[in-house]
Amino acid sequence: MAKSLYRNGSIYSAADPFATAMVVDGDTISWLGGEDAAERHVAAVDEVIDLKGGLVTPAFVESHTHLAALGRTLSGADLGAATSGSSLLSLVAEQAQKSTKLVLAQGWDNSAWANQELPAETDLTSAAGGRGYYLARRDVHSALVNRELLDLLDLGHLVSGIVAGADHDAVREALAGAQKAEQEYQRLALEHYASRGFASVVEMAAPHIEGREALEQLLSIDNPELPQVHAYWGELVSDPDIAQEIVASFPQGKLLGLGGDLRVDGSLGSHTAYLREEYSDLAGERGCLYLKREEIAAHLVACSSRGIQAAFHVIGDGALDEVLAGFDLAAEQIGVAKLQMCRHRLEHVEMVDDASRARLLNYAIMVSMQPVFDQAWGGSNGMYAQRLGERASSMNNLSAMLSAGVPLVLGSDAPVTEVDGWQVVRAGMNMANADARISARAAFLAQTRSTYRAMGEMNPFAGQLVIGAPATFAVWTASELAVQTPDVRISSWSTDARAGTPMLPVVDEEIPQCLRTVRAGVTLFNALEPAELA
Repeated sequence: MAKSLYRNGSIYSAADPFATAMVVDGDTISWLGGEDAAERHVAAVDEVIDLKGGLVTPAFVESHTHLAALGRTLSGADLGAATSGSSLLSLVAEQAQKSTKLVLAQGWDNSAWANQELPAETDLTSAAGGRGYYLARRDVHSALVNRELLDLLDLGHLVSGIVAGADHDAVREALAGAQKAEQEYQRLALEHYASRGFASVVEMAAPHIEGREALEQLLSIDNPELPQVHAYWGELVSDPDIAQEIVASFPQGKLLGLGGDLRVDGSLGSHTAYLREEYSDLAGERGCLYLKREEIAAHLVACSSRGIQAAFHVIGDGALDEVLAGFDLAAEQIGVAKLQMCRHRLEHVEMVDDASRARLLNYAIMVSMQPVFDQAWGGSNGMYAQRLGERASSMNNLSAMLSAGVPLVLGSDAPVTEVDGWQVVRAGMNMANADARISARAAFLAQTRSTYRAMGEMNPFAGQLVIGAPATFAVWTASELAVQTPDVRISSWSTDARAGTPMLPVVDEEIPQCLRTVRAGVTLFNALEPAELA
């Protein structure tokens, strides 16, 4: 492998905050320093890359994604641009022109439409050219389906229109069984991640999400020129031997645990997140509780008995109560220490009070959150406020999680929100609730170094740029660098650059663009000019 010198830029490294150059020897970082010293390395390397003022950082790690769905969205099956019922019809008609059988698309969200009324089934079927259609809401916890689709999937007993809860699961599982998994969408999504500075991704798979065949196909992709893939499999178990058999049935080291999108509840947008109290905009409705505490406890005991990480999808406060009650029941059987050792994990966890945070910490539960959810649905006029009223003001409190010591990683839940680590940083610094905001550094670490820890990565240098660390990094345009904190109360380090705190791009207005992504010395994406030979 080549020995390369990157120079004339900025290197984000706590080991040398003022470094402007870096030597990569094969798959390892072998040197960091300034320009004067860099000159002495020119004769000893195979190539010299002029960064031209660019910034080098550790590559991002995506902690929660759905690659096949993202690939389909990137291919055009995206309804996110719909601003009304009529524009949704137009987008469906466009998608129908690309489809030969079913019309499959996702991303509509009527919570921000001036008129939230959805088109009639007859109009949607006409727009779909008479074909069956599955049009998932942005959160993918409900969907618009027509009679043609249900009959094709042998689900004629279901009512067409909007399906949610168990009915939606039935449609999703039937679609997964009827469709051949399409690896090109997975590859397209991985290439997209590489172009956005990501070197690793964590897929959230489950029987009701694409299905087993799609996950096996994804994990069979072994290409060093694509981001590394890890996954969770959301299958409920109650027997330790079965839990171990399931994990062993996947390629060694690829499956992080049993869970991820193993749902305890649904989503707020679809009124399926399970709440302590009823929805503000749907009287008498508290959402869907898919798993009871006894089932949660049995899953935890089975996984913990074999040292397997369990993970659950949790959004509503009522669902979180049920999960924590499940942990209590499991602790009665196997003890708290056994649960703590497995670093069990919760996805989303949007409604957490102080008492629940203390219990998360007690069980050493890791939390994966998505700050861009708040950017999309937070604020006094957002979907959260529509669904929850005043309760929405305390949601997604990233600062409280970090202050309490709860291990935290951040991601996108793509394609629910776009693939952009710097957008996640920006969102984390600008949460609708000022008390929930975190620094740029905290948001960045929660997508780099912390994510490797969450995956159980044994290399202590993973996610850092230090001598001896894996050469896994990204190069970015960066017109302005600074140490950015939203509030001095959550910052214990100096914002004065002379203090030697590594600086990150200012993301208030301009989002950095990726110029190169490298994983273990192999270039995954490149938009830099050809390297100058030494």
